[in-house]
Amino acid sequence: MGLSSLTVSNNRKHIVVVFISLVFILKIALISCANQESQIYTVHLGKRQHDDPKLVTDSHHDILGSLLGSKEASRESMIYSYRHGFSGFSAKLTSSQARELSENPHVVHVTRSKNMKLTTTRVSDYLGLTSTAPTGLVHDTDMGSDAIIGIVDSGIWPGSKSFNDNGLGPIPARWKGQCVSGEGFNASMCNRKLIGATYYAKGLARKYKGAFKAAEKDEAMSPLDKVGHGTHCASTAAGSFVQNANYLGLGQGTARGSAPRARVAAYKVCWNNEECFTPDILKAMDHAMRDGVDVLSLSLGSEIPLDFEVDRSDFAIAAFHAVMKGITVVCAGGNDGPETQTISNVAPWIITVAATTMDREFFTPITLGNNVTVLGQEGLYIGEEVGFTDLIYFDDLTKADFEAGKAKGKILFTFLTDRSTDQIAEFAKSKGVVGIIIATKPIDLIEPGTAGIASARVDYEIGMDILLYLQTTKFPKAKISPTKTFVGRPSATKVARFSSRGPNSISPAILKPDIAAPGVGILAAVPTGVGYEFMSGTSMATPVVTGIVALLKQKRPDWSPAAIRSALVTTAFQTDPSGEPIAAEGSPRKIADPFDYGGGLVNPGKVADPGLVYDMGHDEYVHYLCSAGYEDISISKLLGKVYTCPSPTPSMLDVNLPSITIPYLSQEITITRTVTNVGPVGSVYKAVIEPPLGINLQVSPKTLEFGPNTKKITFTVKVSTTHRVNTDYHFGSLTWTDNGAHNVRIPLSVRTRVMNFKI
Repeated sequence: MGLSSLTVSNNRKHIVVVFISLVFILKIALISCANQESQIYTVHLGKRQHDDPKLVTDSHHDILGSLLGSKEASRESMIYSYRHGFSGFSAKLTSSQARELSENPHVVHVTRSKNMKLTTTRVSDYLGLTSTAPTGLVHDTDMGSDAIIGIVDSGIWPGSKSFNDNGLGPIPARWKGQCVSGEGFNASMCNRKLIGATYYAKGLARKYKGAFKAAEKDEAMSPLDKVGHGTHCASTAAGSFVQNANYLGLGQGTARGSAPRARVAAYKVCWNNEECFTPDILKAMDHAMRDGVDVLSLSLGSEIPLDFEVDRSDFAIAAFHAVMKGITVVCAGGNDGPETQTISNVAPWIITVAATTMDREFFTPITLGNNVTVLGQEGLYIGEEVGFTDLIYFDDLTKADFEAGKAKGKILFTFLTDRSTDQIAEFAKSKGVVGIIIATKPIDLIEPGTAGIASARVDYEIGMDILLYLQTTKFPKAKISPTKTFVGRPSATKVARFSSRGPNSISPAILKPDIAAPGVGILAAVPTGVGYEFMSGTSMATPVVTGIVALLKQKRPDWSPAAIRSALVTTAFQTDPSGEPIAAEGSPRKIADPFDYGGGLVNPGKVADPGLVYDMGHDEYVHYLCSAGYEDISISKLLGKVYTCPSPTPSMLDVNLPSITIPYLSQEITITRTVTNVGPVGSVYKAVIEPPLGINLQVSPKTLEFGPNTKKITFTVKVSTTHRVNTDYHFGSLTWTDNGAHNVRIPLSVRTRVMNFKI
């Protein structure tokens, strides 16, 4: 009996082993098959070797044709040839073909297509961008009438009043772009405001194997924006004046962009709200460089882990070539905060934007039966007031109570930690509840409820006050009033909870974000019946900065993108316009530091006259690439010429940024920076140091004198620590001041590492 049982058991073991082996072999076969299935890859070839775009494309077919066996096969495989701003192509390849191409001596690198994600009336007044002032950046540039802003996003809604061209002169003669007709969009819809509108969907089509059905996805194969994100961003950057703009009565005022007369070129690369493929984005950027834009705005981002700038990031390479052509690239920092090391778009040639609140808030009054009124925040309720009615607590009710109708006609109160506010509101509505009050953690979003009943959101502190009233009152009652707009300064500016934070996870010595701007509750144009809606995100903060950059580019046409970034950073607010310190939402809330907002909140009133700038160009960016450890061959291909990094390898700490960030300080080091005088000849600046806690700083020289023949001066900063243990980052600043006319401030971030975790 025992032997027989043992034999059967062993036979079963053999059967199981054989079965598992077959499954494993099958999995390997499936993986191998999947790896050989064609996918879209982007092949980067660096700087263009020909001025004639046709010759560039021919060279692409030569490379691809040699791999695939013929020019015909190359034309069949290739979906884009990048031939204006840089050289490269996207093609449908197997993984083995991609590997073989990556070994071609002309290729910088090969990357697989990636899906990136999309990351309103009060903003301009809040920042001091006043169109009626007799002086200032807006006045001096005719509101940006000669600037051209490229918006790479989800398209454009040409019928919005924000894109009217009233009072605008001819389109700038340097413009080479076009408007393209398509579904629901006629090229004739463009005007002297909206001067370009194109769309890119070959990457999308290949992903769907040619079966993307636009109508089923509520999309249009044209530049037409069906999502609203691109229209919102474009009108935030450059929207024309529109009086009485509002969202169902809230936030009413005159809508306008940061640069109200700037021209808009829309490049549609995002579809169905979520699908933005890198081959399409690259082709849009390639065309934008050809078309003649002054600034590129991309409210797009990727998630951790980030792509390395040269070896893996399609997007950063295209941005590099744009910057080398003098086009400033402004990008969203991402919406993955408040956790640290979540900031994206971190290449040092990109301006990376964080999001803050501003001095406009929306409160939903909740009046309890004891006549105490508390204010709900973040959620918007647009509807009739729900008068005093019974207030009940969710946790006091059972499922049977709800089914028996005991909540019908009443206001429901609940605490919410992990459930969707919309889901609980929908449930409440289904049970006949007339209103709901939700106590939840703040999220810094301004959005309407979707359940169709009166709703208000409060934080846990106010929630406990309501719960105390409920539990100490025999017949508790409440009423919910419609949301009201409060403008002024009911609370100080904060870095939004969702705004992604530094430090930079790729190169910690490169400070990111660079700058912050309002990105919460921004009212701007959308393609809906109401015309204007609130949106929140670093996506909304980015075009605020983009518009300011466009004005600055028109005011200072000889400034490089790095000089513009420096001016933004060194003139920024560290307090809000009312003088209150800027806080950073998170757990816990704290005073904002450089990893929250870079240099601070953008200050357009000072940005055109910073006094000094920390400029960067070709040599400084190559310094960064060498210090980051990229290979000579990769850098050479990117630059389009042979380059050998110096030995010893230069320090990343010496990249000429308007900031100093030291991730690993154990012994004394010396850091170098160079400043360029863009103010009066004869200016004299003295150093003012606010050292980080426990950090010693010595600046040499302590005085900078810019005589008639002195445009640039290099200075050094000796940095040492008094800490005897590993610390977190401590923060300070270095300011060059000429007796107050200019205060050129850069942030300092220093972390002591007695024992380095990187060996």
